[in-house]
Amino acid sequence: MAAGCRMAIADGRPVGALGQLIDGRARCSWFLPEASPRSARKKWIMGSLKTAGALTVDDGARRALSAGKSLLPAGVTGIEGDFKRGDVVDVRDRAGRLLGRGLVAYGADEARRIAGRKSAEIERLLGFRGRDEMVHRDDLVVE
Repeated sequence: MAAGCRMAIADGRPVGALGQLIDGRARCSWFLPEASPRSARKKWIMGSLKTAGALTVDDGARRALSAGKSLLPAGVTGIEGDFKRGDVVDVRDRAGRLLGRGLVAYGADEARRIAGRKSAEIERLLGFRGRDEMVHRDDLVVE
């Protein structure tokens, strides 16, 4: 339930048990989530996963993140670690303060090649069209 999903315990032996459960006809016990799936995902990103690296951002990116925006490559000024696409990275300001954590859309080598560059340049720099965001706001938890 901490993951934001509902769970039911029911007798699964009768034919059509799942359909009866979905239709509300099955006798069962329901366990309801403590949080929405979205907030549970944010909690998972922030506290349950080990970070594989860090991105340092400029002041413009820091302000954008505080306003709920995604982290674009243009705002990234430094990259630490050897992370892969989908790993959790810390997002820090120039003074090293933790701003948040997120699931990065690029591996460390690719991130180094596009850091500080406009999203429109990604395809030319990497040879493929990736995401416009280094870390999408849906995959980011800002402290």
